[in-house]
Amino acid sequence: MNSISTDICIIGAGPVGLFAVFEAGLLKLRCHVVDALPQVGGQLSEIYPKKPIYDIPGFPDILAGDLVNNLMRQIEPFHPTFTLGERVEGYRKLDDGSFVVTTIDGTEINCKAIAIAGGLGSFEPRKPAIEQLDSFEQGKGVYYMVRDPETFRDQRLVIAGGGDSALDWTIFLANLAKEVTLVHRGTTFRGAADSAEKVKALHEAGKVNLVLSSNVTHVHGNGQLHSVTITANDGTATELPVDSFIPLFGLTPKLGPIEDWGLDLEDNAVKVNTLDYSTSEPGIFAIGDINTYPGKLKLILCGFHEAALMCQGAFKHIFPDKKYTLKYTTVNGVPTL
Repeated sequence: MNSISTDICIIGAGPVGLFAVFEAGLLKLRCHVVDALPQVGGQLSEIYPKKPIYDIPGFPDILAGDLVNNLMRQIEPFHPTFTLGERVEGYRKLDDGSFVVTTIDGTEINCKAIAIAGGLGSFEPRKPAIEQLDSFEQGKGVYYMVRDPETFRDQRLVIAGGGDSALDWTIFLANLAKEVTLVHRGTTFRGAADSAEKVKALHEAGKVNLVLSSNVTHVHGNGQLHSVTITANDGTATELPVDSFIPLFGLTPKLGPIEDWGLDLEDNAVKVNTLDYSTSEPGIFAIGDINTYPGKLKLILCGFHEAALMCQGAFKHIFPDKKYTLKYTTVNGVPTL
């Protein structure tokens, strides 16, 4: 059994969890980060590493993957440790007020505070009800997210969906793939109006095929996907040769085991006190998309703010008799651990 000792156990290696390591490091608190995904970055790495983000202060635009890389460089001086590819299952509180966090693989993290930064919690793609769809997963032609656009270079693609992801990837992949067909069950899109207009303009220019009032109803192939059947709302069916089918119907967020931790919850999120983002259990904090409070905005930049205040609260919890004087990095630089 692997046993680790640290000051703060951060559950979730997304951007907010990573920035919490930096803020904790400024307070000379050691962090160990746990994530069920096999790499750091959370959804930024898992779902849209090549998509630009436009609302990070100081960056007019930055690719999601580059933001993760920058955060990793920023926390290097504090030498955080990581357990990746293991989902946190539970915790127990010891008599001295510290915690032991356990993962599904039996790893134990002894810590003085817990910061839940698990984004949406555990999440899985919403899969359309198409017979034998799962037989073409794992690189055989069906993908529920675009991790690396280069995978689809010069391919014939069918994208299904009507939200932002479907629109955005249709626009992006139109310049990369051999042929892109967007299939949507309705006639209007749920995604941003500007993106919908761009897709329509690409269709009119002959750069993408737009099939409305239709659904992908069947997938065909012998070990590898070679075609899909598109059925219109009037029952007309057409079989279309494809190399890849990308159904983008969003993600189903789940709190996972944290739902059973006895914390106060609201609408599948953890309720917090915005003074320090503490939960109903002393010593356990929640930051980022997984928490809720009046006026909550699910933005990365808001999560960064929450991480800073959370670390102040964790410091006070760990060292109740110590007074911390705020030090500016412009004066004192960045310490090392």
